[in-house]
Amino acid sequence: MKGLMGGYGVALIMVVSVLSLRASSEQLSSRECENLGFTGLALCSDCNTLSQYVKDEELVSDCLKCCTEDSDDATTKITYSGALLEVCMRKLVFYPEVVSFIEEEKDQFPSVKVQYVFNSPPKLIMLDDEGQQKETIRIDNWKREHIVQFMREKSSLLELCLSSSHVFNTHLQSKER
Repeated sequence: MKGLMGGYGVALIMVVSVLSLRASSEQLSSRECENLGFTGLALCSDCNTLSQYVKDEELVSDCLKCCTEDSDDATTKITYSGALLEVCMRKLVFYPEVVSFIEEEKDQFPSVKVQYVFNSPPKLIMLDDEGQQKETIRIDNWKREHIVQFMREKSSLLELCLSSSHVFNTHLQSKER
């Protein structure tokens, strides 16, 4: 009887292992990942490193459901059609760099809309062609120039053309004066 139970124990462990591997391969939506505390910026190799230091299988599994596959510059090639800059109006005073971006730089990016949401930390919600949320990035500690650089790198080609034309027109107007 003891040998039979040992066989069941091994089988049970194998089934649980297969199920947890299968569950970790499922991707969660960016909203679900954000609710779990993941921004979508983690690479899957980061989750593997996390598993070496943290022995919480559920946390590692959630990380794997929210990570981006490692590849040669895969994340730098991704562009978006638009973005929402979400922030709490009452907390704006604590984020002067975000305020500076909104007041001085946002007009360069017509597809970026500011959305004031109570108690929300400053974040960029990146949108695809259909306006669906694809990635959420917290920008609490970003400098204005880093927000601008990120938006230039992640904006679609149309946005870049509009931005370049805006800069060119501004340059022409300043020369005419």
